[in-house]
Amino acid sequence: MSCNYADGLSPYENKGILGVPENFDDKETVETKCKELAHLVKESSHVVVHTGAGISTSAGIPDFRGPKGVWTLEEKGEKPLFNTSFNEAKPTRTHMALKALVERGFVQYIVSQNIDGLHLKSGLSRNNLSELHGNIFIEQCKKCRRQFVRKGAVETVGQKPLEGLTCRASEVGSRSCRSGFMHDNVLDWEHDLPERDLDLAIMHSTMADLNITLGTTLQIVPSGNLPLKNLKNDGKLVICNLQPTKHDKKANLIISSYTDDILSKVCKRLGVEVPEYSESDDPTSLNTTSSLLEWTLQQDHVKTIEGKFNAHRKATKSQSNHKEFIPKKKLKSNNDD
Repeated sequence: MSCNYADGLSPYENKGILGVPENFDDKETVETKCKELAHLVKESSHVVVHTGAGISTSAGIPDFRGPKGVWTLEEKGEKPLFNTSFNEAKPTRTHMALKALVERGFVQYIVSQNIDGLHLKSGLSRNNLSELHGNIFIEQCKKCRRQFVRKGAVETVGQKPLEGLTCRASEVGSRSCRSGFMHDNVLDWEHDLPERDLDLAIMHSTMADLNITLGTTLQIVPSGNLPLKNLKNDGKLVICNLQPTKHDKKANLIISSYTDDILSKVCKRLGVEVPEYSESDDPTSLNTTSSLLEWTLQQDHVKTIEGKFNAHRKATKSQSNHKEFIPKKKLKSNNDD
């Protein structure tokens, strides 16, 4: 993420635990754990990946709570090193690997806390992504709530008006709501999370037989608790982070290494080629002539996922009842013997 984004937020004291030292697994351990992770992904039918600021540090964007993170240095009265801009930053190997894993069917959904737009720049489909805290390359109509991709990052955060711009729906062949004005869609501390993004994130996280977290200490709620949604249905949790997280004790596997390295190894084991970033797939690039792209999560898509979610809940409830019944019967039989 970035210090200029952070500077635009309202003052907020409780920023969580900051500056905890990073841990690194040795090379052999990383290789062994990545082999196990690849196996878990291959054996799972619904994989959801939860991404935090740590996946963007190799793009030159500092994280928040790491040893050199924005909030960590702020507490010391210092500024982080920020050697790129949002417009110049390119998706990392992690972003490109996730796009490839989604397209190959190994990953079904991504839930991101990041506002840097790098998932968007990678070419990832909107239907495979929840952006819980907004996106600095998206503008949203205050009235009809439709979202559109910008060619450059917004200059404001906190859902503020954008230079008097009116609703752009007519530019994509739809009827404009006329009186609506465009705002940035990056959340400030006190804002509610976007409803459709959050609903989809909850449903996918609950349906997942495998939730994977990448580059996040899981301190921000509710996003930090979403990877636990599948645990009561015997789902698995894998945490990939250099710092310890609040949910480490609940994880089936913890990998302490850079996410670029982890996903490179996992993709290799799964036979997935990680593509290079391409401007032609990046709707924010100033060098492409693509027309205005709508970024709204469509209600029809949400309803489709709701149908799958309801079917999943019904099936897991039935399985839960069956599990409760069988052991009792067996226990009674053993006591009778």
